[in-house]
Amino acid sequence: MNKYPLWKNVLVALALALGLLYTLPNFYGQSPAVQISAQGVTAKVDGALEARVEQVLHDASLAYTRMTLDDSGIKVRFADTDLQLKARDAVDRALNPEGQQPGYVVALNLVPNSPHWLSSLGALPMYLGLDLSGGVHFLLQVDMKAALSKRLDGYASEMRGTLRDKRIYYDGISRDGSRITLHFHDQATRTAAQQVLDADYRDLLLKDEGSGNDLAITATLKQEALVTIQDQALKQNILALRNRVNELGAKEPIIQQQGADRIIVQLPGVQDTAKAKDIIGRTATLEIRLVDEDHPGPSSVRDTPPFGDDLVLERNGLPVFVKKQVVLTGDVITDAGAGFDSQTNRPSVNISMDSKGARVIRDVSRENLKKRMAILLIEKGKTEAISVATIQDELGARFQITGLRSPKEANDLALLLRAGALAAPMDFIEERTVGPSLGAENIARGFHSTWIGFAAIAVFMTAYYLLFGAISVASLAINVLLLVGLLSLLQATLTLPGMAGIALTVGMAIDANVLINERIREELRNGNSPGAAIHAGYDRAFGTILDSNVTTGIAGIALFAFGSGPVKGFAVVLVLGIITSMFSAVIVSRSLVNLIYGSRRKIEKLSIGNVDWHQKPR
Repeated sequence: MNKYPLWKNVLVALALALGLLYTLPNFYGQSPAVQISAQGVTAKVDGALEARVEQVLHDASLAYTRMTLDDSGIKVRFADTDLQLKARDAVDRALNPEGQQPGYVVALNLVPNSPHWLSSLGALPMYLGLDLSGGVHFLLQVDMKAALSKRLDGYASEMRGTLRDKRIYYDGISRDGSRITLHFHDQATRTAAQQVLDADYRDLLLKDEGSGNDLAITATLKQEALVTIQDQALKQNILALRNRVNELGAKEPIIQQQGADRIIVQLPGVQDTAKAKDIIGRTATLEIRLVDEDHPGPSSVRDTPPFGDDLVLERNGLPVFVKKQVVLTGDVITDAGAGFDSQTNRPSVNISMDSKGARVIRDVSRENLKKRMAILLIEKGKTEAISVATIQDELGARFQITGLRSPKEANDLALLLRAGALAAPMDFIEERTVGPSLGAENIARGFHSTWIGFAAIAVFMTAYYLLFGAISVASLAINVLLLVGLLSLLQATLTLPGMAGIALTVGMAIDANVLINERIREELRNGNSPGAAIHAGYDRAFGTILDSNVTTGIAGIALFAFGSGPVKGFAVVLVLGIITSMFSAVIVSRSLVNLIYGSRRKIEKLSIGNVDWHQKPR
């Protein structure tokens, strides 16, 4: 009656083992570290760079505890922050010489100290929020006027191409503020243009103006289109920011909209505000231009380009003249994915463009067969020809960029092309740094409050319920272990509200054990045998425990669905705590009781506090 089958005991033992395994990484803490990652797609982070960094630190007599190389870059751990700061300066000077374009991001960071064998098993510590690990907080204002101006310039350029394709002749197109004006010399031409533009540009409000030989059509954005452009600009900037902050190594960054034109960026664990601002403000754009085949190619980087040309460097360092006229920009790219060239099996990036881009690239490639086309990447004022290839056939909406050095470079380039460019400029209007010492103080206070509450509960339960109280305390400890292990397994971000959720879970979890213990005592008072009282106590208390936890769980789900930020963090811990407390209070504590009393043939007395054992039912 009070014995679990083997599979249940195995389930409990497995849950405890997994909980302990995934909780362990949280006890190793974090070390101050310097993280080196590539800036852009041209710099390489490999074993050679690792050896170079090691030599720089050796020459500067800066001892480090561990150096690792992974997909996110090189991480060098140090014993204290003084060594960390000195190492950052030394490595930065060596990798990014003064007067040259920086090729690497050398940032301060905090990294976990978990041993390799735990990491290899997927056991990683919980991420800590800004209020626990320190970091940087930015509030950015998106320049919506620039976003609208950029879109109106795009409309003006598209109108030129549309009217040219339809062979409708106009005297000129100009933009004044939020208005685009098209000039015509006769009424018939203006009417034909009006019909074409009405069909193709439904987001624009078209109006006839002028008289005589000075006829015009003015185009302004409709209100709904205005709202859509602003919303898209904000979302594209958020997407771009999410992709680029990965270079800082920030775990679980918070990037979210505030109001109609502001973005909050919180980077836990990042200590270097200057580098964070540098990465967040980065822009990367793509341009497609034709190579100038009418003039001899440059012999060195010092050659003066002909009128209408620019001199750029190819990937192999050779200079090339490209025409200033831009065929296409990265704005027409709808998707970019890394892959491999089917002929050479070398890394490549597959590009997909919208209808406008497809039309332009088709016309340009048809007119320039057997000529060379350059794909330029422009980042922080530096222009590089990442691909210079001969046009062998007419191109369409999809084409391929080849000549890349590695699959990682292809992935980085695809990421930059998908969301590397900001839709509109942003200004930093608020900047705040949360020091790791303040985070450590918050952690200490949170742990102290949790352990003080746990100790008070343990003393009361053991004194009031004796052995069953000790079993309840043991199941409560297992509940905390499982909750922390589950949060670590899910790689959740722990914040101060999350720690409050853990403290609340400790208080709520013991409530289930109190219900069970009181039910067992009630069964004993009613004259049931100790073995029957244990069985009935657990069975009859389960319904009440389930009801109370379900109602609390509904509240937690509602908080998660409708809350944001810290409220969501609290809700996640609350709901997960309900799951682990149900398991520990009902399954684990029953397993411990069965272990103690289940093997006895006859139980004379239960150690569960003051009960009148001999009272018979009336």
